[in-house]
Amino acid sequence: MSHPLGLIPSLPIVQLGDPVLRQPAAVWDGVSPTPTELHALVELMVDTMHTAPGVGVAAPQVGVSLRLAVLEDRWPVSDEIALAREREPLDLIVALDPSYQAIGDRTAAHYEGCLSMNGYTAVVERPADIVARYTTLDGDHVETELHGWQARIFQHETDHLDGTLYIDKAIPRSLSTPENYARFWAEPTTDAARTGLGF
Repeated sequence: MSHPLGLIPSLPIVQLGDPVLRQPAAVWDGVSPTPTELHALVELMVDTMHTAPGVGVAAPQVGVSLRLAVLEDRWPVSDEIALAREREPLDLIVALDPSYQAIGDRTAAHYEGCLSMNGYTAVVERPADIVARYTTLDGDHVETELHGWQARIFQHETDHLDGTLYIDKAIPRSLSTPENYARFWAEPTTDAARTGLGF
């Protein structure tokens, strides 16, 4: 653990270049952190996710090398975006030791950002359908299918736990500042960006 949890007044987001983001995170052994500390960490991570704001936070993003992530997407989006991106609300998931496996060959390419890489966004092509596996805080093992945007969020956060950031999988020519994304490419699909940026 990078910090004694009881002494963390808040959880700043670790930025690109910090080695904790590039190291495979450890599986929780049930001992360290203690279950009480683990629950406190989860609460802080959820608060951090909401404050950022974001739709997911992995423990390495707050400086803790632990296979733990929180995910939630309740943001309102237009019907057009929801349809094009297969974006449905995602209730809070607290995932210990998550993993995923693609179902079939269907993929989707959309712009992604990351709280640990402020100032940029880029298109990432990912499996559109996955089997997601994780353990809950109560010790229950979950295996469920996720599709569309929910699958994207789960993959993004799980990748963090293997030391992988979205930029590692992104299409380089799609890279954009948030301002230029909003100005030029904030559409339901990436069609205009593909034409305008040449990818």
